[in-house]
Amino acid sequence: MLYDPTEHRIRSFVTRAGRLSTAQARALEELGPKFLIEYEKAPLDYERAFGRKAPVVLEIGFGMGDTTSHIARGMPEKDFIGVEVHTPGVGSLLKQIGEQELGNLRLIQHDAVEVLNNMIPDGSLAGVHVFFPDPWHKARHNKRRLIQGPFVELLVKKLAVGGYLHCATDWQEYAEQMLEVLGAEAGLRNTAEGYAPQPAYRPLTKFENRGLKLGHGVWDLVFTKK
Repeated sequence: MLYDPTEHRIRSFVTRAGRLSTAQARALEELGPKFLIEYEKAPLDYERAFGRKAPVVLEIGFGMGDTTSHIARGMPEKDFIGVEVHTPGVGSLLKQIGEQELGNLRLIQHDAVEVLNNMIPDGSLAGVHVFFPDPWHKARHNKRRLIQGPFVELLVKKLAVGGYLHCATDWQEYAEQMLEVLGAEAGLRNTAEGYAPQPAYRPLTKFENRGLKLGHGVWDLVFTKK
């Protein structure tokens, strides 16, 4: 049974206002036609989208795209699809794609739950990245968190056997919930005893670096599909 976001009222994003810079607007206009994939209710042909056959990793909520571009640049043998709803972030990452000549990165500007349900074929992903999703730190808002059982079940359905799910958060209580939810999913296996060491491919963000210097923690969780 498909996870229906209209029923469960869970979204992969929170609407925020944002102003486009001139450079972001230019990137959207000039690079959008080549690197932006239009949302549609039909399975995405990866080979056609990228012009080659390679393992595909999906990132949900890439923000301004600095981490996404870093990872794509460091793994040219893989193809990456970034999903983000906020236009300034999409413009920012398109700008980086142009500057860094990243041919292995495509973007979809749409809600990730609907993208997963309608565009990502079952068993097709080599990996999924969910870095620093909104923690919804007030207890009454916890139900809005992205990493919950039904959503994880959907991700597992889209992963190939042996594919991985990498989540990261700087909110300890959310990290504990993530560990509980991922650990309860029968289709996943934890690659570590609890939290994982930070994989070398995930760079430290400026925000993360600042938090670490102040003594704040960051937790990575890496699970693979059985």
